[in-house]
Amino acid sequence: MKSIEATRIRNLPGYLFQTINEKRFNARQAGRDVIDLGMGNPDLPPPEPVIEKMCEVVRNPRVHRYSASKGIPHLRKEICLWYKKRFGVNLDPEEEAIATIGSKEGISHLALAIFDRGDVVLTPNPTYPSHFYSVIISGASVYDVPLLPENNFIPDLNQPIYDRYPGPKAMIVSYPNNPTTQVVEIEFFRDLVRFAKKNDIIIIHDIAYSEICFDGYKAPSFLQVDGAKDVGVEFYSLSKTYNMAGWRVGFMVGNKYIIRALTKLKSYYDYGIFTPIQVAAICALRLEQKYIDSTVEQYRRRRDTLVNGLNRIGWKVEKPRATMYVWAKIPGQFKHMGSLDFALYLLDECDIVVSPGLGFGKYGEGFVRIALVENEHRIRQAIRSLRKIFKKTNIS
Repeated sequence: MKSIEATRIRNLPGYLFQTINEKRFNARQAGRDVIDLGMGNPDLPPPEPVIEKMCEVVRNPRVHRYSASKGIPHLRKEICLWYKKRFGVNLDPEEEAIATIGSKEGISHLALAIFDRGDVVLTPNPTYPSHFYSVIISGASVYDVPLLPENNFIPDLNQPIYDRYPGPKAMIVSYPNNPTTQVVEIEFFRDLVRFAKKNDIIIIHDIAYSEICFDGYKAPSFLQVDGAKDVGVEFYSLSKTYNMAGWRVGFMVGNKYIIRALTKLKSYYDYGIFTPIQVAAICALRLEQKYIDSTVEQYRRRRDTLVNGLNRIGWKVEKPRATMYVWAKIPGQFKHMGSLDFALYLLDECDIVVSPGLGFGKYGEGFVRIALVENEHRIRQAIRSLRKIFKKTNIS
């Protein structure tokens, strides 16, 4: 039989996290009490008003027909109102906003809409896997932008690595950053807009964690910079802020020509998000700040419990100022294992799942990402399990 898979699929590397997922499944099947701190899958429920709105609308017999791939007009209007209230950015709901089936779908389809074979895309490394897989699937070439500890996990826009032919068509960035948890101030985005205009490239900014911030930090939007809409777009997701990960709803805003390209492609691929979900998303965007503050406070308590516990047993990590993760350097005693084997070791010895840094790109090696998706009691349980292997290996 001829090869079933298309070349674009056949050439994809194996999904590194699958090894962890299979071992986690087998451990749970064997009755082991596995504490899963791997995937960034929120365990908290959406705010009650959002659930109530969903239940109310879904009973309306008129909402079960095809929706609009671009998003219903009221949702796009609410997206723009939210941006105005949160960032002071003015957007046109007709030309500068589009709803997406989560930011992952939006980013992946945007790559198909604007990249051709032979295009070069500057992609952070380490990063959220869809950032580079979407580029690879589109047929374009990924050019790594290393996010290194010595540069505080922020790209150096003055490096000569960008001097190549053909010149890059686009650059993907994401702050607050997954997986490194790094944050930036508005000045970075000013530099980024200047960089984009100088080099004639598109900026694609993923701001999924803009509302999950701690200790007084408030994440800026790339679009707050004058001229940003001339060069790029920004993706946002309701998955983390409103605990709506399974609802699959997000949006892209910014440059109208990039919006137009994604709109055209999506008109061939989908009929949009289920209308009751879009109406519930409007409800979410209108919620009082107290609902977001409650979620952030729970993540803050979990962050403090985890980071304080790890430092107490001898695993030195810093408190992140944003996101729902801790980006932890592998302790010296285990460094020789590499991130995948270390993650497997923690699962085997401690019944704890973490994500190996290598899964986010080669420059993620030497780290693991720990997600704050278990309650404080379970996090303390994980610390107790870790303490045993640290004592056994003379780390603490």
